[in-house]
Amino acid sequence: MKRIGFATIVALGVTTASASAQTPPPAPTPTPPPAPAPAKATLSISAQDTLSGAALTGRSFTARVVMKPFVANETAVLRVYRGSKKIRVKTLTFKPVNGGAAGVATLKVKSGKAGRLTLRASHRATPGLATSVAKAARLDAVSPYAASGSRGAAVRILQGKLAALKYRVPRTGVYDSGTANAVMAFRKLTGMSRTFTATSEVFSGLLAGKGAFKVRHPGDGRHVEARISKQVFALIDGGKVQAIYHTSTGAPSTPTIRGKFRVYMKTPGTNAKGMVHSTYFIRGYAIHGYASVPPYNASHGCLRVPIANAREIYDWLRMGNVVWVEE
Repeated sequence: MKRIGFATIVALGVTTASASAQTPPPAPTPTPPPAPAPAKATLSISAQDTLSGAALTGRSFTARVVMKPFVANETAVLRVYRGSKKIRVKTLTFKPVNGGAAGVATLKVKSGKAGRLTLRASHRATPGLATSVAKAARLDAVSPYAASGSRGAAVRILQGKLAALKYRVPRTGVYDSGTANAVMAFRKLTGMSRTFTATSEVFSGLLAGKGAFKVRHPGDGRHVEARISKQVFALIDGGKVQAIYHTSTGAPSTPTIRGKFRVYMKTPGTNAKGMVHSTYFIRGYAIHGYASVPPYNASHGCLRVPIANAREIYDWLRMGNVVWVEE
């Protein structure tokens, strides 16, 4: 082995040190900026196009999901359950509203069977939006049919909606005679067939906002407006309907007189002709309760009402109140 002398070692060291001094140190690797945190938004869900907060089986309603604020290109998954069974899943895309203050997505939903429906909406975290879960919305899907003896959600909904339109109806949750009479009045006023049963036609009509009684004489204060062609009448205070009733007016051979009249006499109780709590508006013509109030005009000229309604009508009307009898 060849030996390296001290002088050589010194020379090599000087050379290496000189080279090292001329080579700059490597630049440090830059630290990337932190990724922006995902945006945060809240979700809410509601059911629309329902009947007093319930859906009708076989008929669509609208599930509406709202994102606040709107975040572009983000979606939410809507899940619909009937009981514990999942009946619909859909990924929804939002459209901005109010300048992006919120995003809205909708879906038509239908249940073929009655039951409790639960709507759930959620967004799983993405780089642009954090996880968000809406509070569940719940509603009943009810069969659009009710008849004598029926009870439950469908009857409660029916009674509530009729009462909101001012039909005189009990709020018992049972389809009793008072409910049947209110349904008859609704059917008459909307031009439906005259039966005492609430079919899907009735429920759909209520859902569509039909059945309002249109006041013709708001300037007459506290008064009655009877519609011969519809076989209904209403108690009215100014321009506001107070109550709507099923009635039977004069038969073709004994028609009810038409015109504007005033209450001139009231006789409580039941008279010899079976008239109950009678309020007379001209000669022997009166508004009174009677045992038979068919869907058609069958009286001797009076305005017959169900006996169950006779006392409240008698008590409401005052001497001198106007009674309009018109087609």
